[in-house]
Order: sequence, then structure tokens, then C-alpha cells
Amino acid sequence: MKNILRPALVLLFALSLLTGIAYPLLVTGVAQGLFPTQAHGSLILRDGQVVGSTLIGQHFTNPAYFWGRPSATSPMANNAAASGGSNLGPMNPALVDAVTTRVAALRAADPSSTAAVPVDLVTASASGLDPHISQAAAQYQLGRVAKARQLSTQVVRGLIDQATQRPVLGVLGEPVVNVLQLNIALDAHSGHAPLN
Repeated sequence: MKNILRPALVLLFALSLLTGIAYPLLVTGVAQGLFPTQAHGSLILRDGQVVGSTLIGQHFTNPAYFWGRPSATSPMANNAAASGGSNLGPMNPALVDAVTTRVAALRAADPSSTAAVPVDLVTASASGLDPHISQAAAQYQLGRVAKARQLSTQVVRGLIDQATQRPVLGVLGEPVVNVLQLNIALDAHSGHAPLN
């Protein structure tokens, strides 16, 4: 028994050191050396203060800012500790009520817009943390934001184009707009107070 137990314990200890300590330290070191921004959460700093992450959406309601996707997380929107979708199916009356309420809020914020409301502005993502909206969702909000900031639509459209992330290799994925980065660019351009 001793001949079997000793090699087994030595192997357990060696593999625990290798896979539980050495490998994680190596991967962490390589990640921090090669990809420091991503390894630390893709944080966005403004005047030395963290204002968010490019990976987690934020809840904006001010008409002078672009609004992101709705979040189904609780107890607050975009709560990274409670990531998850609403799990409401397309036939669920609660989903229909939520979408109807969101469409009404968008219409009330910009009564002059008669365009169809893009679906990503009224439905939550699977994670509830999506930091991106489609180009259509950004274009839908362009008039409201330009009017609230007293900017030309051409200027705001240019900022949308700058904040648009293109598909990888030109074919993998869809073009998306990072809402937080776009709102920071708007503040920088128009000299507004920090994000609220």
C-alpha cells in the first residue's frame, strides 16, 4: 500500500503545483505583459478616474447621451454581479409590456422621430451587460442627441463613425458602437461636464 500511496501523493502535489500555481501565474504574467489593458478589465479612465469599462454597458437616461441596450440585471441596470437575461420568451406578455414601455420612452424622448425603433434599443441582451448598440440604434438616436447638445447631425454622425467597431477581418461579426466611448467622445467634443 505504501508503494502505491507515496507516488500518488507526490504526483498529486506536483500536479497541484504545476496546474494550480505555476500555470495560472504564467498565463497571468503573459496576459498582463502582452495585453495589459484587457487583463485589467478594459477600464476607461477620465481625468485619472475610472468611468467604466469597454466590456460592460452603462445606463444612460439623459437625452444628451446615447442610450445603450436595456439591461435585465437586478437590482440595478448593468449589474455585473447579476449578469443574465430576462429569460422572457417572445410570447410572454411581460416581454411585450417591457418592449412597449421602452418604445414609448424612446418616442417621448424624441417625438420628432418617426423611424422604426431598432430592436436592440428595446430588448435586453443575454448577459444584460452589453456595452454596444448597432449602427442603426445609434443613427436612430442621432437627432435627439444632436438637438440636446446643439450640434450638427454631421458632427454627431462623425463621432458615431469614430466609435464604431468594425467586424474582425472585415467579415466576422457586425459593426457595433460602444456607447460609453461614444458618450465620452461627445463630452470631449462639446465640453460638457463629466458623464452622468
